[in-house]
Amino acid sequence: MSPSPSQVQQKIAERKQRWVNLYKPENKGARVFMIRYMPELPERPWPRMDNLQERIEWAWQKYQLQCEQISWLDDDSLPYLEVYTGTEIFAAAFGCKTYYPEMDMPFAMPLIHTAEEVASVQIPSLDHAAIASLFQIADELKRRAPEALLHMIDIQSPMDISALIWEKVYFYPAMLQNPVEVQQLSSKVKQYLTSVMDEWFRRYGREFIAHYPDYYMPYGLTLSEDEAGAVSGKVFDRLFLPELDELSTHFNLFGMHCCANARHQWKNFLEIPNFAILNLVQPPEVVREAWSFFADKVVQWHSYQGEGPAYTWLAQHPPQARMVYEITVNSKEEAIEMSARMREVLKP
Repeated sequence: MSPSPSQVQQKIAERKQRWVNLYKPENKGARVFMIRYMPELPERPWPRMDNLQERIEWAWQKYQLQCEQISWLDDDSLPYLEVYTGTEIFAAAFGCKTYYPEMDMPFAMPLIHTAEEVASVQIPSLDHAAIASLFQIADELKRRAPEALLHMIDIQSPMDISALIWEKVYFYPAMLQNPVEVQQLSSKVKQYLTSVMDEWFRRYGREFIAHYPDYYMPYGLTLSEDEAGAVSGKVFDRLFLPELDELSTHFNLFGMHCCANARHQWKNFLEIPNFAILNLVQPPEVVREAWSFFADKVVQWHSYQGEGPAYTWLAQHPPQARMVYEITVNSKEEAIEMSARMREVLKP
């Protein structure tokens, strides 16, 4: 027998609370897990400007499947309305042309090439099609399910977005030769990003699902920081850290994805205030080092999570580490069995 709507909401509330507890530093060793199994979901449409309705219907179908899954799967996943995008959206708003490959994600083409051009870059309005279309998708999905969580659009850091706007061949040397202009461009991006997010949270509430990976946040901001791997710690401190500090302070809680080879920045990452959760996409040997380095500092959800069955991963990590486990299974029966095993090993 399927649970009633009130029972579903109760389950969702309980799962949210487990995530909230996970973010509390005093809850050392806290763990949550998400089981991936949704064979009924069709392939996701590419995020193009000419298929907004198709993207809406796909997101709605996924949300309904997630809600149905709550009736039989006991993990820590939360249903959400997925407003997915490529990395190009903010750069496109600043005037970058977007290239749409036939069978791949869109990406932005550089707008400027020299430091002298920074002054001409204008801060766009929220009405720009690259951003307004995303509010259009979110508005329609929230109209259908006002109580549902929204999946966040793809947010890159201001410096990462600046590296899309400014041709990278010239952007990296400019960090050393023209740091003032680099900061000016990044400041414009940060101002615009903040205005977009302020409006997003005003419309839809402060809680959300991060763009990648899809963890729950009761409030705050999450973003990707990938250019940090290509610069020194000194450059990071001068150009990257101040803007991340301002964003984290403004939104009060911070989550970050990084797929760059940025081992040399780990200590600097921890200078970001309100840092709650980190996702690294790195080889296993690097991730193993991260488990201990970040064990008593932030929640971790990385690309590699351990050897063997998922229910043995807990013993492979430092006991004080707060972790998110992502588990892929091949059948409904396997999902139910894995859930039971994980609940057993997670007992206090």
